[in-house]
Amino acid sequence: MTSTTNVAGSAPADFGVDSSIVKHWSVARAWQTNAALVLIGIGLFFLTRQLISEYSHFTIGFSGVSGWSCLLYLGAALIVTTQPVDKFTFPIILLVAVACRLVALPAAPYLSSDIYRYVWDGVVQHAHISPYRYVPGDAVLAFLRGSHESIFEKINRRDYAHTIYPPAAQALFYLITWISPTITFMKTVMVLFEGVTMYALVGLLRALGIRREQTLLYAWCPVVVWEIAGSGHLDSAAMAFIALALLARYRRQPVLTGIFLGVAVLLKLYPLVLLPALYRRGDFKMPAMVAGLVGLGYAAYSSVGLLVFGFLGGYVKEEGLATGARYFLLELTQQIPGLHSLTTATYFGFCAAVFLGIIWWCWRVSGFEGDNYQRPFDFDGVASFLPPAFALAAALMFLFSPHYAWYILWLIPFFTLMPNLPILTYVLGFFYLYTTALGEPGPKMFLANKILYASVFAALIIQLALRRWPIHRSMFVQPTVTSEPL
Repeated sequence: MTSTTNVAGSAPADFGVDSSIVKHWSVARAWQTNAALVLIGIGLFFLTRQLISEYSHFTIGFSGVSGWSCLLYLGAALIVTTQPVDKFTFPIILLVAVACRLVALPAAPYLSSDIYRYVWDGVVQHAHISPYRYVPGDAVLAFLRGSHESIFEKINRRDYAHTIYPPAAQALFYLITWISPTITFMKTVMVLFEGVTMYALVGLLRALGIRREQTLLYAWCPVVVWEIAGSGHLDSAAMAFIALALLARYRRQPVLTGIFLGVAVLLKLYPLVLLPALYRRGDFKMPAMVAGLVGLGYAAYSSVGLLVFGFLGGYVKEEGLATGARYFLLELTQQIPGLHSLTTATYFGFCAAVFLGIIWWCWRVSGFEGDNYQRPFDFDGVASFLPPAFALAAALMFLFSPHYAWYILWLIPFFTLMPNLPILTYVLGFFYLYTTALGEPGPKMFLANKILYASVFAALIIQLALRRWPIHRSMFVQPTVTSEPL
């Protein structure tokens, strides 16, 4: 298999726009790139400080912070993907990324309380009790509250919901709280997992012939800083293992691919959707490793019987996943005259058809390793399995229509490898709308989704139009030379 590598100083990404509009003014020297990134990085740093300030004192509001953060991020993304870089650019990217996270790390979570359950589950396990057996408010666990009252009081659904987190997550909580059962340390570990994600992304970008500075698209993304350094979400660990699975799949290491994907599934469940894309035709080691690891993980906590699945069933009911109340596209379709009675089962059938189409695409490319294979929604210079993997992740989000910003975090590593306008619009649009009054579940969120999905559709039309009728040579495609994979 061959891949491509960019000539030094050329533009590394393809946002799906086959036009080199920016190339006419892309004459800046690397020091100018670095100077611009330093200024933008300082702005993002102070906006992160402002975010923490907003927890206790309203100044410009969360939407003000998120809006300005999105604008600065867009500027940085445009610069790093179109302008020349040098040996100082990547350290600048890392320095700003670390600085923003260090600002958010010590602050107590405000936008989400999920992390308190993480710590509580670890504490319960240290008492030699399965975290799946009792709800936090059960009287049996009252003896744990004394020294952990500040944790217990902030657990959401503590009086009726068993933990929902899968076995690998529970093992991770156990290890973290064994060292320090505190919110700050739990957040610190989640931020450290981002280092693993960055390692895997750099490895993939180099293997694909794309300069490592493109990792700015992940490292500086404001929603990542907010939801991981700010709220400490477990999705950081899942993203790390997803990224490692992608790297192992590229290197044709099926056992490692299966191990990493299996751990990711045991952390957050949803990475299972990537299995068809990471499968190589004729190789059953990877799916066998995933199945075996998931089976062993649940077996380790099986003493509680079906309680090992925790609040999963309750969450399905609470979020309207079974009734269809949760799905924006279904609700939107039901507003069309003549389609008011469209059932949830019909929508599930539509979803199945979408996933079957993408799985068929996965099957077509699963035995092909060349870079010249013509694929739908082709991305220049990427391995054949990456676009369908990205499509599976994106389809799950668009069809599922999540209510919370941390659910979309796992799209950002894919976006870093394959920048494109629709996903950029989706991620930043979701993030901004989530911080406004439209982020409240109900009619307001339905309106927010109308705005979001319409914007993404418009971005897709623009991208396809510029591919079909390019004005000039691609503004994001670099001159390439051939190289071998890692």
